Amino acid sequence: MKKLYSRAVAALSVISRHNFVTSADLAPSITGHSIPREETVRHLLGLMPEIEQDQTVMHVGGGSGYLSAVLAQLAHRVIYVDRNPALARKASERFTGQGLHNIDVVEAVADSRLKADTPCDLIICTTFIDTPACLLDNLRPGGTLVCLEGRAGPVPSLAMFQRKNDGLERIRTLGWIDFNRNSEQILIDLGMVDESTLAQARHEASSGNERVLDILRRKLNLEETELYRSLARQRGMEFVVGDDVLAQLNTGLFRHFSRTFLDLSRMIPVAREDSMLTVITDDPDARTDQLERLTQDYGIVCKLVTPTDFRRVWSALDLTAKGSRFAEEQGGEASGQIRGDKASRDLLGQENDKHVSPYLVSVYEAILLDAVSERASDIHIEQYEDRVRVRLRVDGDLQDLPQYQLSPREIRGVINVIKLRAELNIAEHRLPQGGRSRLQLSGTSYDLRIQTQPSLHGENVIIRLLPQTGRAMTIEELGMSPAIGAHYQRLLDNPAGLVLVVGPTGSGKSTTLYAGLQTLADDGRRKVITVEDPIEYSIDNIQQTRVRADIGFSFADAMRAFVREDPDVILVGEIRDQETALEAIRASQTGHVVLSTLHCNDAVDSLQRLYDLGIHPNSIAGELLAVIAQRLAKRICHHCREPATASPDILAEVFPDGVPADFRCFEGKGCSKCGGRGTQGRVAIVEYMEVDADVRNAISSQPPIGELRWRALDAGLITMRDSALDHVIEGVIPLSELPRILPRERMAPELRGGRRSNG
Repeated sequence: MKKLYSRAVAALSVISRHNFVTSADLAPSITGHSIPREETVRHLLGLMPEIEQDQTVMHVGGGSGYLSAVLAQLAHRVIYVDRNPALARKASERFTGQGLHNIDVVEAVADSRLKADTPCDLIICTTFIDTPACLLDNLRPGGTLVCLEGRAGPVPSLAMFQRKNDGLERIRTLGWIDFNRNSEQILIDLGMVDESTLAQARHEASSGNERVLDILRRKLNLEETELYRSLARQRGMEFVVGDDVLAQLNTGLFRHFSRTFLDLSRMIPVAREDSMLTVITDDPDARTDQLERLTQDYGIVCKLVTPTDFRRVWSALDLTAKGSRFAEEQGGEASGQIRGDKASRDLLGQENDKHVSPYLVSVYEAILLDAVSERASDIHIEQYEDRVRVRLRVDGDLQDLPQYQLSPREIRGVINVIKLRAELNIAEHRLPQGGRSRLQLSGTSYDLRIQTQPSLHGENVIIRLLPQTGRAMTIEELGMSPAIGAHYQRLLDNPAGLVLVVGPTGSGKSTTLYAGLQTLADDGRRKVITVEDPIEYSIDNIQQTRVRADIGFSFADAMRAFVREDPDVILVGEIRDQETALEAIRASQTGHVVLSTLHCNDAVDSLQRLYDLGIHPNSIAGELLAVIAQRLAKRICHHCREPATASPDILAEVFPDGVPADFRCFEGKGCSKCGGRGTQGRVAIVEYMEVDADVRNAISSQPPIGELRWRALDAGLITMRDSALDHVIEGVIPLSELPRILPRERMAPELRGGRRSNG
């Protein structure tokens, strides 16, 4: 490439690329051709003939307008052409805002119907056109056309044509030009990252042997699927999800390539059809040229997946290979053909395999990968008489993983792997056992809580997955109504008192408490100590302590020690017995805010639970600040949410006196983002009882629980029905969730002192 002429250097210094890149108007159609890098524009100008000051130049494929703006510094007039009306409109606004009045914007397709009002000296096409001759009439005699060739290749070439007589004559190939932006440049263009953050991530990547993109995703807390979908769109690649790849996986292709080569190139061949080989990668910047040289008889189609899905596919292929070897080693027993009394003894755990096969380790890791990919909260591995069932709990519902058709012998081996990693006794099959292990995946650490349970046909295993990010949700992120969120925030600011979060197992109590802790940690003005069993989430700037029953360190012991350590806020994981309840009351009496959980059904039931634990009513009345009771409801997928027709049966229960005229509800119709379920994630439905003077007096007198509830209603109890209906009307949850989270007697407006409350 010849040295760039001085006027072009000056033009590049005058026009800032940053002014033509804003995340707010990056349409899906924008690629590197639309927002070329400064180096690409510099290279392009160096390849072309020098542009004279009196020339008229047409730029076809103007995109964001950056290259057209640079050309406007060199030529007398520039005609910007783009087929995308949104891009053309935005480009025109940018040109006007920067005082570039020698650019005319034309919204048109580059074909024979495109007619400039004056012949051009030079036409530059930075997008592919099928027939360059379609632009002939826009060139003056002797004019030059520069356009891209080699659409199928990773890097196109730049060709120069000249108008001679009534045709175009190809003069020569000017050189190769790469319009691709790497993933780092794309993130800058999308406004997700700045240069300083990028530089810091590069340093961490080089010192920690990680990829820059993985570090950025972790630092910026970016959602993996949406990030990679955006990168695929910007790179002009097809994005696919792991389930679609696994459904059509050609396992035989994997054996035809070096595993080391595939690992280093971050590619996996997954399908072959006619003369095309489809590969997947989790590297948006992956180059296929080396693979093309290895497979000269095939064209390469490269699709992008998330790192988690890449590992899932690799694990599935690895599992197939190891499974074949395992079946051969086990002489047919691995495929479920277990014979005789020895097999029965094995099933009951009387004999144990001494050798743990790598295949069994791979099975377990594949199940964990599937769980993480599906954002499951729990894994259930269950044994029945003649089959094994693996299920995931996703958004509160259990769903099968049918791809794991394991024999009883195999599942015993997998359970042994789980036990070994959780440091449990693999020889013990008669008693339940509990333990913990860890999983590291894509920069995220997961705490795995393992519970084994003997059953008629063998041991079952339940694994809870708890991501350890160093941060929990904040109160704002919980999805509470603004009013209840403000109440919760105010409770944390109190000088002393007891705050309870109640509900059944799996209702999100810990998540709500941790949200309060995260708010306190971010504030940093108060000392917070916790005692938990187990520590579910690790939070920076919070002192967290674990109960150790094996050495006699209980919740009550921790509470007695904590009050001497100058804390402002104490979290007790759970009040399970009278001793812990008494210590929690005493800690609140000595000037501490105490947060804890109870297992009960609603806010008022928590009072009866404290009575049952032997706590004096006056102590409860004096120290209790508020009770938050909650359930989890499925959240409507915001990608496919639409208005819904309400079920008449549910409406009759919720509004016995008639449905309000302005009532509305929504549902998710199902899409690729939510796996066709119509829901994605869950949200807490909260009942909030603040203890004011009237409720305090009622607690002290210890009336029947029914009377306590209507007194709380009169004092402003926000019921779970109220919260649920607010979420239904706002389109957060479907109406069909109400019967699942509310008992029948709570579906209708409740009585307040004998009168029906407003619904």
